[in-house]
Amino acid sequence: MDGLSVPEEQILPWLGGRSFAEARADFDSDGYLIFENVLPAEKVQRVRAALRPFLDADVAGRNDFEGLKSNRVYAMLAKWREFADLVTHPLPLTFAEADLGRSCLLSACLAINLHPGETVQPWHFDDNHLRVPRPRPSFGVSTFWAIDPMTEDNGATEILPGSHLWETNSIEGANRAADFANIKIRDVDDDPAPRGDAIKAVMPAGSLMVTKGTLWHRGGANRSDKPRLIVTPQYCPGWARQLENMAMTMTVEQAAALPERARELIGYSIHPPFMGYVDGMHPKRVLDKTSA
Repeated sequence: MDGLSVPEEQILPWLGGRSFAEARADFDSDGYLIFENVLPAEKVQRVRAALRPFLDADVAGRNDFEGLKSNRVYAMLAKWREFADLVTHPLPLTFAEADLGRSCLLSACLAINLHPGETVQPWHFDDNHLRVPRPRPSFGVSTFWAIDPMTEDNGATEILPGSHLWETNSIEGANRAADFANIKIRDVDDDPAPRGDAIKAVMPAGSLMVTKGTLWHRGGANRSDKPRLIVTPQYCPGWARQLENMAMTMTVEQAAALPERARELIGYSIHPPFMGYVDGMHPKRVLDKTSA
């Protein structure tokens, strides 16, 4: 796997007997892949425990898109160093680098906790913020770590397989600017745009879904009696503006304490030939000087 930071043998245990080239061909065809039981149970529990203080604050989403019965935790790498393990895990990182290049960046990393009664999101695709009309290649890779099991009734992410190849920039029920201002509580069964071609990404805790940035999807409705928690790191090309200003979420000292690949992903890196320099220097040199 020339040009990638992860040797293929590191990810083979999760590929179900496929080579990386074969798994990537499936990814290119379907727009998504699901890998079950990637994280050991103890790691899942550590992630859940680290998120607990922020979830206990019970800060609800600000609009219908974020989820008025959901909690979202942002700036995760500044809150607990080990969240970087999810971002730099060799399995999702290999697919991100293969699609976006070795200079790819972490565009967003957040936890989403859907409470019972949460409604479906509007349909959307994650690299839409770049505002490049379709048809085009995907300019993002989104990943979904199941910290709780994702089930038929607890709000598992709904996806439209193959939709990453669709030429249209909008579909019925797609997110609109108004969705980011809508604060009206809806009934859990209120679904403005059900689709017969949608499938739910059902998977046990510790599993991973990887999707193309152009894949149409949405958060599902939680009709269960328990919350549903995921962590979703999202990657973009090195030339793109990140959704979350990662460098501003933490101090220089916090950044210096991260593993090197995590530092590169949040922006202490260069997209060739020299995008991202600081005062004429590679940001790693500035970080080393500042944290010395």
